[in-house]
Amino acid sequence: MNRKFINLAAIAAVSVGVCSCGGNKTSNKMRITKESFGMHDGRKVDRYTLANGQGVTLKIATYGGAITELWTPDKEGVSGNITLGFPSLDGYRSEEFLKSGPYFGALIGRYGNRIGSAKFTLGGVEYALAANNGANHLHGGLQGFDKAVWDATELLEKDTVGLILNYLSKDGEEGYPGNLNVEVTYRLTKNNELKISYRATTDKLTHCNLTNHAYFNLSAGKASDVLGHELSILADKYTAVDAGLIPVGLPVEVEGTPFDFRTPRTIGERINDDNEQLKNGGGYDHNFVLNSGGGTLSLAATVYEPLSGRTMEVYTTEPGVQFYAGNFLDGTLVGVGDVQYGKRSGFCLETQHFPDTPNRPDFPSTELQPGQTYASETVYKFSTK
Repeated sequence: MNRKFINLAAIAAVSVGVCSCGGNKTSNKMRITKESFGMHDGRKVDRYTLANGQGVTLKIATYGGAITELWTPDKEGVSGNITLGFPSLDGYRSEEFLKSGPYFGALIGRYGNRIGSAKFTLGGVEYALAANNGANHLHGGLQGFDKAVWDATELLEKDTVGLILNYLSKDGEEGYPGNLNVEVTYRLTKNNELKISYRATTDKLTHCNLTNHAYFNLSAGKASDVLGHELSILADKYTAVDAGLIPVGLPVEVEGTPFDFRTPRTIGERINDDNEQLKNGGGYDHNFVLNSGGGTLSLAATVYEPLSGRTMEVYTTEPGVQFYAGNFLDGTLVGVGDVQYGKRSGFCLETQHFPDTPNRPDFPSTELQPGQTYASETVYKFSTK
């Protein structure tokens, strides 16, 4: 079953506070502004600031569709930036950033995560992709969606402010077949939710697996790493990986392993265990098989940070989520507020299909055919306690 083609009416009906209203009215306190963010390949890059009037502010660059900042209130009502990013385009184009490749806050495509041996066969044709992660293909290749300049349209709806981003990935780009028209919509609601909606169509059979690569540190500077964050993931299984982080065998039960987050556990509680299951990737960098199975908007994970009192709930229509604990950050990069991003200074919960699905017919399919619409939704809901 291809779980990408979902019931949009069912999504609208899920009660997580996501506004499905039309119209062009908005609260007086909700606003969107635009500023110049630099130039890339002769194209102007803008950055948009979305504010919901409830203390949540979101900043998005048209370069890579990247979330550069996300400010939310703590338990005292003081807003702080909870994502990793840079104050200008220079940070995203620096030699250090491009070499290390952390993809801060960027839209990822055509294929989020890894494809083994940088190739797949589709419709009887073998397609060769860039091997940009050892022998494997990672996050769309050398020039993935994270390095594209997206077209932007401001969006105002009842109780929602948003930004619509569009990009045409041409046939053969990074080795993928088909002209892929992509639309990603960011919505910030009055209920302190960030909703990301992904849509895509193709004129040729292809693979499509989109996600966002935001790094979170809910302490907003109160802690230099995320090891004290309490995480729960609604997954009974995960995909074990080889040294190249390509899934091996069938999904494995989390019971009795460091991957059991069915009840809240701190990220750092078991991350340094001398355990073979954690050595590949240097810690957590694994796909969790969500119990929901994908297809309907469902709770996937919850994170609580005790110093700030912030809580983040993650809802998605995807069948998997990649939990990455920032193992490869090394302090080289300095971001917003002159914060140095050391090892495990941020974590990712990348909602997506499973790694290497194009070479694994037993995984939920990522094939997209002409006449079909790729559709995926993820919601991050913020609160305090």
